[in-house]
Amino acid sequence: MDRPRLIAAGLVVLLLGGWELACRLLAVPDYILPAPSGILATAVGRAGIIAPHAAATGAEIVAGILLALAVAIPLATAMFAWPVLERALSPFLVASQAVPVFAVAPLLVVWLGYGMASKILMAAVIIFFPITVSLLEGFKGCDRDYRILFGLMGADFFHSLRLLYWPWALPQFFAGLKVGVSVATIGAVIGEWVGAQQGLGYLMIQANARLRVDLVFAAILYLSVMGLGLWVLVGWIERRVVTWR
Repeated sequence: MDRPRLIAAGLVVLLLGGWELACRLLAVPDYILPAPSGILATAVGRAGIIAPHAAATGAEIVAGILLALAVAIPLATAMFAWPVLERALSPFLVASQAVPVFAVAPLLVVWLGYGMASKILMAAVIIFFPITVSLLEGFKGCDRDYRILFGLMGADFFHSLRLLYWPWALPQFFAGLKVGVSVATIGAVIGEWVGAQQGLGYLMIQANARLRVDLVFAAILYLSVMGLGLWVLVGWIERRVVTWR
């Protein structure tokens, strides 16, 4: 293991150790702040209850990512191909992120119901913006000399898009995708907080009402692992796609 990873692991151990020690020395009640050991015991011991909710939230997140990609990639490509479309849609893109997600979530639940659809759309709304902006900026950041070269060789827009712009934009696309998958849990969980019948957000609301703070933290632990796993997966795909880096 290299030095940065050792330092990171040491900081995590130091933080968790300090948290554990503080809870024990100060005799903090579990319903206020459980110790890391108690949270881990709950996460493992209550896995039979948490796992189905985690599976539901995970399905919502994955579906939200796929929906966001299905919208963001064609939209960024169209905005790059027709700059007038970018000027027309940019205010709406910014407005979609300026509106608090808590304000949108109840409306989606009213429109789409308490099922997965509202949570999937909520996750997609949060994810698609960084993907769209990163991909568009990647297209626009292509070196001018390469553009001229492709023009002199007689390449049309679609050939240039496939052979020049997309390879050039891939690093920024994956950067935006990493940001998107890292915050994907937010949209799904907020949707579950507003109204749901399953999911980690639903479980957290129920556990909080019963002062089961350890179960709330266990759900947060599952969400953190899911977010980190998606981030690592995107990084793994990036290393195999963007081979020239």
